[in-house]
Amino acid sequence: MTDATPPVEGSDAIRPTVVFLCVHNAGRSQMALGWFHHLAGGRATAWSGGSEPAATVNPAAVAVMAELGIDISSAQPKRWTDAALQAADVVVTMGCGDACPIYPATRYEDWPLDDPAGQDTDVVRRIRDEIGERVRALLVELGV
Repeated sequence: MTDATPPVEGSDAIRPTVVFLCVHNAGRSQMALGWFHHLAGGRATAWSGGSEPAATVNPAAVAVMAELGIDISSAQPKRWTDAALQAADVVVTMGCGDACPIYPATRYEDWPLDDPAGQDTDVVRRIRDEIGERVRALLVELGV
């Protein structure tokens, strides 16, 4: 996952931790992670993962994020880990259905977003923008 270390204690509180999940960890969850890092500015921790990770991140997702100055080009799809999910304050699922594990006492949100795979650039931009709005709202809810 992108932040390989577990949540760390700050001077007075633990930073909120979010995990973004989708099947291939190549589009939606990578864009969400990019938005999160861009907007949170280190005040929260996030990871992403997939149930069946792809070989590479979707080039269309990389391109539309780069249009906004958010670089996800070095991201690598990964399988989620139980440790990351158990450390999360919030797990956001995006189209992984029954493949997404459920842990008691963890907050889950499902974001019903179109898969950017095979979509034209305008559709991928729309998905990117919707993810950005959702990440902004999540960060506000988390007090970040």
